[in-house]
Amino acid sequence: MAQTLQVLSVNVGTAQPVRIGERKILTAIGKSCTPGPVAVGRLGLAGDEQADLSVHGGLDKAVYAYPAVHYAFWQAQRRERGISLFDEPLPPGFMGENLTVDGLLEHEVYVGDRLHFPDCVLRVAAPREPCYKFNAVMGFAQAGRAMAIAGCCGYYLAVEQTGTIAAGQQATLEPGQRGLSIAQAFAGKFAKHAR
Repeated sequence: MAQTLQVLSVNVGTAQPVRIGERKILTAIGKSCTPGPVAVGRLGLAGDEQADLSVHGGLDKAVYAYPAVHYAFWQAQRRERGISLFDEPLPPGFMGENLTVDGLLEHEVYVGDRLHFPDCVLRVAAPREPCYKFNAVMGFAQAGRAMAIAGCCGYYLAVEQTGTIAAGQQATLEPGQRGLSIAQAFAGKFAKHAR
């Protein structure tokens, strides 16, 4: 049986200046849900920006997918630290992802796998690597470490066939070489954080 992934939300955002401690930085981590079909180009979704192309964006990190099932983990992390005043649900796009998805967790997708959507094809390229901007958005300094330990990083996708994508669509997984799963790639990069 073919493995599938469902798009729950398509999210885009523009680069905005924010203050982190004493510094003012530019970030596009703040994404919000956008309705209807969204154009998918080689460098990502129409209307979406990245502030630091050395770590996000480009051909191999054009689209970022994040499994919605991990949102409960982050809500609990924030609740335990007293960050979330009313324990409100985190909105789609809160993790900075372009696609909030259901199905296909990090241990189920491999670098090189292809996701065939009705009107585009995206290739699994790399795990997300959390940075200080992620810590700031989550509201606690150890958020990156928590992601490293839990392995709930999501994955970057390269655009193999341009087209459109919309919430409610399903993608069918076409396995690649299956040499390195996203979970394995992430664990290798962040073994030092888990200590």
